[in-house]
Amino acid sequence: MVDASMRCLAANGFLNFRMRAMLVTFATFSLWQDWKAVADHLARLFLDFEPGIHYAQIQMQAGLTGYHTMRIFNPIVQGKSYDKEGVFIKKWLPELQYVPVPLLFEPWKMTSLEQRLYGCLLGIDYPKPIVDYEVTTRLAKEKYWQIRQHPDVQAKLPSVWRRHCIPKSIKDYENSHRL
Repeated sequence: MVDASMRCLAANGFLNFRMRAMLVTFATFSLWQDWKAVADHLARLFLDFEPGIHYAQIQMQAGLTGYHTMRIFNPIVQGKSYDKEGVFIKKWLPELQYVPVPLLFEPWKMTSLEQRLYGCLLGIDYPKPIVDYEVTTRLAKEKYWQIRQHPDVQAKLPSVWRRHCIPKSIKDYENSHRL
């Protein structure tokens, strides 16, 4: 799904929100890319780029906003859930056109016999994975939660919540009733 989404985006300048979020979480959590580099690269590709929306969305998907639950969009799950028949993947990754749907979402799991049978040799016709998604995601979650649970971070959260999460009417009420 990551490769198909990037090819679609490069060709059309558009991608739906779910696939945009998946790309950002893959780049920042699985590849440990700086969110700013990811944001700048995607900004150059999106025809509907709008800075006020784009950068806030990238920061949220990269887990930087401080008050949202971390969401990491698993490309395998996204493919199985939203491209059940593999139409999107096969359109943008024609080198996988003969790979059957059960293997399409994880082509790196094909045996050498299956690769020959379906005309898709990994490392030749289609690249091998650059990371082990499950390992890198698990490590990213562990590191993220270590940071989020650090006492310095925990001490700052109430001020972030007051500033960004509590409605103005409640803030006004609290300010007017301080002793």
